[in-house]
Amino acid sequence: MSELEVRIVELEPLRVACVNAYGESPEQDSWMAMEAWAKPKGLLEVPGARTFGYNNPNPSPGSPNYGYDFWITVGPEVEAEGEVSIIDFPGGLYAVTRVKGIEKIHETWKQLVAWMEESSYQHGGHQWLEEHLTPMDTPLEDFMLDLYAPITE
Repeated sequence: MSELEVRIVELEPLRVACVNAYGESPEQDSWMAMEAWAKPKGLLEVPGARTFGYNNPNPSPGSPNYGYDFWITVGPEVEAEGEVSIIDFPGGLYAVTRVKGIEKIHETWKQLVAWMEESSYQHGGHQWLEEHLTPMDTPLEDFMLDLYAPITE
């Protein structure tokens, strides 16, 4: 296993549209709902648009179900609609590492948490995030995320 490459990032405040799904595959379900809403509005083609997600709620022992929030950055003209809410996220300081391949996500999160515990940073109280860097239809072994662990100095 190679040394984990971690960079410290100050994530700027973001205005995002959010969709939550709950079940055995909530990442895909929340993405499909977001895509159905955002695509006709042209929000998936906006230059510089970013997509993030995170478990909400986290998995529970003994249950295959959990939740996932999917975010896409939006401008001030975009309003909440149906199952889509608007969140003004304040941003924050993060330890960030990149992962390639769906099968490596869980292990890389564990490595990032271990890195945080050994670093001079404290755990932050803001939202843990996964920034989606490749389209959702990318082959599983090529799918890339940046994992954002909240920290404070």
